[in-house]
Amino acid sequence: MVVRDFRPGFKVKHLRKDLRIVRETTERLGLCLPGVALVSELVKTLDEMGHGENGTQALVEVLEKLCNIRIGSGQLG
Repeated sequence: MVVRDFRPGFKVKHLRKDLRIVRETTERLGLCLPGVALVSELVKTLDEMGHGENGTQALVEVLEKLCNIRIGSGQLG
């Protein structure tokens, strides 16, 4: 994250799909998983920001936007 390398290991768009399945399943079972709801919203926002093809580590982009900060400089050393 510090070097801004968002090449995918696992793509944001796939995590978004998986989280949708988790939400639907927990809803059907009458369960409440607030952590899943929170991460789902963050991942949805990340996807809508154009990061669907990036790796899930790009989540830092949403957190930076929410906190109005930037982590790292894109360079080490």
